[in-house]
Amino acid sequence: MEARMDYAKAAPGAMRAMNKLEAYLAACGLESALTDLVKLRASQINGCAYCVDMHSLDARAGGETEQRLYALPVWQETPFFSERERAALLWTEKLTLIALDHVPDAVYEQVRAQFTDEELANLTLAIATINAWNRFGISFRDVPGRYQPAKPPPQ
Repeated sequence: MEARMDYAKAAPGAMRAMNKLEAYLAACGLESALTDLVKLRASQINGCAYCVDMHSLDARAGGETEQRLYALPVWQETPFFSERERAALLWTEKLTLIALDHVPDAVYEQVRAQFTDEELANLTLAIATINAWNRFGISFRDVPGRYQPAKPPPQ
């Protein structure tokens, strides 16, 4: 597989804007382990190989277990995730696939019970941002396998 183009070089202002979103999200107060799961799950749904590779490595580097990573696509069928994580994953799936049912009220109420207004707004931004990154990665065919997490995974 070969990348189609270097979009960071083609549109550095766009990448600066995306990176500013990432910087905001890193400091917004949401748990990094939670956002790692959200980023990975959205990337799985969208089929972004680069982002799946990146966020699985980041999650492992952050201490995530292999069991939970393997179970992420079937999170609803496992006992491995907290209620807050389950709400975030549900929100991730509904927003990533928003055209299917436009986020029913019952889903909103279920998710809202686990997050403050600010947290839910930030979670929504995190999901929107990873969906944007997925569209860059898929459209321009980012090549997986080159990414290295900031901190190595535990051995």
